[in-house]
Amino acid sequence: MTETATTPDEIDELARRAQAGDRDAMESLLAAVRPRTLNVCRGVLPYTPDAEDACQEALIKVAQKIGTWNQRGRFTTWLHVVAVNSARSTYRRMKNQAVAADPTESLAMQRPDPRTTSVIAGTRLDLLEAMETLEREHPQFVEPLLLRDVYGLPYEEIAQQLDLPLGTVKAQIHHGRRLVRPMLAESAT
Repeated sequence: MTETATTPDEIDELARRAQAGDRDAMESLLAAVRPRTLNVCRGVLPYTPDAEDACQEALIKVAQKIGTWNQRGRFTTWLHVVAVNSARSTYRRMKNQAVAADPTESLAMQRPDPRTTSVIAGTRLDLLEAMETLEREHPQFVEPLLLRDVYGLPYEEIAQQLDLPLGTVKAQIHHGRRLVRPMLAESAT
């Protein structure tokens, strides 16, 4: 059975069927959302092989965790969250693997040099570093901020996906922007 789901309604229907245990629907769903998932991952990891790794990880998570989609919002919104988290996780893993071989050099590796890590994260290194810093102190701001400012999702959709009141989402995004802005300005100099 080869279905090509193209509209959000068709994707939602495939996701409902996959959630109910329909294996053919799951295969069709994963095939239908792969391009979208890869694009989301490329938004964080512009180096194509890294984005493809993150995309694959996200699709595995979709298959494993589809039961957590609450069906109140669009499946594609839930997918965005899974893909963003996968891309960030892939970045963290690559950053941890980029540790200096010589322990005396480890201090130099505290903050990756953008010239040597551009293959890892391309032009988004500054954003990823800012999100890492923000997550340590204010993890509740990271997801809403990424969904709004990187992926352009509407506030209402973010609130629905994160199961938060609209006012809370707007406040978290506002506070997250306020905290991240100086970090991004600092990395631009």
